[in-house]
Amino acid sequence: MSDGRAWQGNVKARLYERVRERGYDSLTAFAEARPTASLVELADELGPDDIAAVQVFSGLVAEAEQSRRVTRLVRGQLVRELAQHLPNGWPAVLDDATRFDVAHALARWTTYTPETHKERVKQARAALRTTPPPPGWRPLGPDDELLRTLLPDEEV
Repeated sequence: MSDGRAWQGNVKARLYERVRERGYDSLTAFAEARPTASLVELADELGPDDIAAVQVFSGLVAEAEQSRRVTRLVRGQLVRELAQHLPNGWPAVLDDATRFDVAHALARWTTYTPETHKERVKQARAALRTTPPPPGWRPLGPDDELLRTLLPDEEV
């Protein structure tokens, strides 16, 4: 994507055309069918040369805002970050290496959190650090019981 093709033409139309070509009526449905895929993997599947991860995320946020399901999107993004940075689940022991992996996943999660949910994510991060999930915990989607406890569906 370094050649800039992702930003040429009607980005939104291209994104939704690719989603429909794959049999989905929304970007959210496409992404939720791949709950542990990173934003980069989703973008690559839709168009490795002309779709950027940030475009996918922007579309997901717009759909979540429209459907008033931003909290679900935020939980789903944590699932994606944990799958990428902690593929074997939550570590049993927090040593230097695993502490960095956890911090990296949580920092990326915060980066991809809309402003409306930043404070709630900050509280959820603190809860995860104070009372870590069981070793090996690896949520496979936004409806994971622990995730729903950390971030209930009430929209802000």
